[in-house]
Amino acid sequence: MYLLANGRLITRDSALPYLSDGGVVIDGSKIAAVGTTAKLKADYPQAEWIDARGGVIMPGLINAHTHIYSALARGLSINGFNPTNFYEVLDGQWWYIDRHLTLAGTRASADALYIDCIKQGVTTIFDHHASFAEIPGSLFQIAESAKRFGIRSCLCYEVSDRDGQEKCGQAIQENADFIGYCEKNPSDMLAAMFGGHALFTLSDQTFERMAAANNGRTGFHIHVSEGMNDVYDSLQNYGRRPVQRLQDHGILGPKTILGHCIHVNTAEMEIIRETGTMCVNNPESNMGNAVGCSPVLQLYKQGITVGLGTDAYTNDMLESLKAALAIQRHNACLPNVGWCEVTDMLFKNNPAMAEKYFGVPLGRLAPGAAADVIVMDYKPFTPFSDANIDGHMLFGMTGRQCQTTICNGRLLMKDRELMEVDEEAVNAGILEVSKKLWGELNHCTY
Repeated sequence: MYLLANGRLITRDSALPYLSDGGVVIDGSKIAAVGTTAKLKADYPQAEWIDARGGVIMPGLINAHTHIYSALARGLSINGFNPTNFYEVLDGQWWYIDRHLTLAGTRASADALYIDCIKQGVTTIFDHHASFAEIPGSLFQIAESAKRFGIRSCLCYEVSDRDGQEKCGQAIQENADFIGYCEKNPSDMLAAMFGGHALFTLSDQTFERMAAANNGRTGFHIHVSEGMNDVYDSLQNYGRRPVQRLQDHGILGPKTILGHCIHVNTAEMEIIRETGTMCVNNPESNMGNAVGCSPVLQLYKQGITVGLGTDAYTNDMLESLKAALAIQRHNACLPNVGWCEVTDMLFKNNPAMAEKYFGVPLGRLAPGAAADVIVMDYKPFTPFSDANIDGHMLFGMTGRQCQTTICNGRLLMKDRELMEVDEEAVNAGILEVSKKLWGELNHCTY
């Protein structure tokens, strides 16, 4: 049992939203009590004390769309790579990398991303994986890392026709196998979706195979209209817009996540809303790939649940939050829009999406909720309370200010030190794998 207190407590729970000097008691994987520091100390004298040191105690953050396979690309320069459009970005970098990513590379990528998550206060991720060099067993490799590092993870594999039918079949089977594993081993820490790449790399036949392999067991996680090539391909080859194609094949539904959704029109938004399908915005990735700005304000007006992801551009959800607000205002040419939408995405919608898969209360600090708690080393020099906490997060906090991370009641980091793994040793192992990968990509030695 832990008593984490002596901080500014932000609960995201309407029953008790803020305490200037408060904390939580953690018993097993759940929060047992929330209150003032003095009362919790009096009521739980036997609990192990964790001092927040005046920092901000808040729920762990959730990333609704990321890519573990890209973790080893940090700092990478690929010889001759100079993309001028989105397809060239995919083919010349990301597909090129995942075609060289073995199971060892997948494991190293997962280790790297999970360490970053812990150090930036992210306790839950939805990952969309690709490693076409070695597909079978890849989700299970990631799952082992998730268990080792203690991060709540919903995993899927990126089905695509781009590397031929054998690889496509292996990707479909990997999804099916992992879904079956999660069914046989139910957990509030590990869940499965059925992944698909963008529609321009998926034939109708492949969609039929995906739907049959899934057989209604879980939702789909798929890239939709991230670039205009998705729209052009669907219209030219199938006479349907992307969301219509998904509807034709039974892909949509209340447990399905559509990543990006930049180039969806009003009719497609109506389909998304009527099917209860969820969307995830990834602002920095969209800007970096020059594919456009997701119509988040319009999606909200339609009553669609929109979450916030990073597409692995960063692992800092507060960084992504800042970018989401700036691009929506820039795109609308209005400096007074987007605030409620982007904060809702991170602090309300991401927890709601995650609860569908993990079945426990997330994103709030309240008795009975999952014990996913972080402490931010943030000392405000202006008034601070639940009334303006989002302003402090948008303009003051960053993920790197996280000093303590607890997920599912497990202490993963305390005072910036990882508690259960030797970070230096893990990093050394990751570096060796990344050197090998980079050497293969550039035909040289690092």
